[in-house]
Amino acid sequence: MVSNGKSNTLAYNSPLSFWFVGGIVVFAIGMMMNVWADGVLMGLKSQRGGYKIPRNGLFEYVSSPNYLGEVMEWLGWALMTCSWAGLAFFVYTCSNLVPRAVSNHKWYLEKFGEDYPKNRKAVFPFLY
Repeated sequence: MVSNGKSNTLAYNSPLSFWFVGGIVVFAIGMMMNVWADGVLMGLKSQRGGYKIPRNGLFEYVSSPNYLGEVMEWLGWALMTCSWAGLAFFVYTCSNLVPRAVSNHKWYLEKFGEDYPKNRKAVFPFLY
């Protein structure tokens, strides 16, 4: 069936549009960040000796790079789809993961005190 009605998208989303290709790039970078950060955290869990401060890579900038990666994945999805649903998933993800990242950051500060890097943010490098 062919429809001539208006689309429910926010912008034109042909497979080669700027928004679609940009969304794929943002999604892929976010996914790599998420997978990498989860791997680092799982590696720390498998080591004996209690809790450790995650180091290197994105952990030098934020306490929860896995959450930052997931936020970026949903931002990429929203850009790819240019839809209200994509935007809603992005907003929901932010409203869920940003407070969790802040909670994790506070836990790290309480657990490690002076040993925890002072310039490290909760979820968004250099910002928050």
